[in-house]
Amino acid sequence: MAALRTLLCLVLAAAATSLALPVAAQNQTGSAGADMSRIWLPGPGRSYLGLNAGRSRYNLPCGSATLLCDDSDRSVQLYTGKMIGDFWGVELGYLNMGRVARLAGETNATGLNLRLVGRAPLGHSFGVFGKVGTTYRPETSIMGGSGIAAGSERGFGPSYGAGVSFDINPRMSATLEWDSNDFRFAGTGRDAVRSTSLGLQIRY
Repeated sequence: MAALRTLLCLVLAAAATSLALPVAAQNQTGSAGADMSRIWLPGPGRSYLGLNAGRSRYNLPCGSATLLCDDSDRSVQLYTGKMIGDFWGVELGYLNMGRVARLAGETNATGLNLRLVGRAPLGHSFGVFGKVGTTYRPETSIMGGSGIAAGSERGFGPSYGAGVSFDINPRMSATLEWDSNDFRFAGTGRDAVRSTSLGLQIRY
């Protein structure tokens, strides 16, 4: 949790910087202001940092005692990306899908993913995007629980998602995103963990 708080502080600091830069740009001459505005436009060389928070949903068997099971928890995703064209980019991210109760134990899943991103504008401030790639699972585990195998698994699985974005200003966007990431769990094989989240994205 300490590491997550540190990362959140970095994102908030980047957001404050992004808000200050347009004010500084307005103090330049008209020619300099035009040059500054051009680097905000979508195109090659655009890098960004994002943080999403929402709810995850596990798709795991629970056995007969369904009252002792849960399938949803908070999810967090931190990612960085770079546009390699006006419409295409690459993202590297860390995700934590939370913990859910499974009988006498609990299940959790974290991962690192690498995805190709496609973006398209919808008017002046809105846009849509899609993502496809793979998630590496350095930690997925099921601990305890009668009728559910205990243990941990690692490996790669497919990852994909889609969403919409709204440009708050030339350097900051709000996002609504849906994602699916496959994890391999002990005793159950590969299962998808899906999430819906709201996020903030900073371009630099």
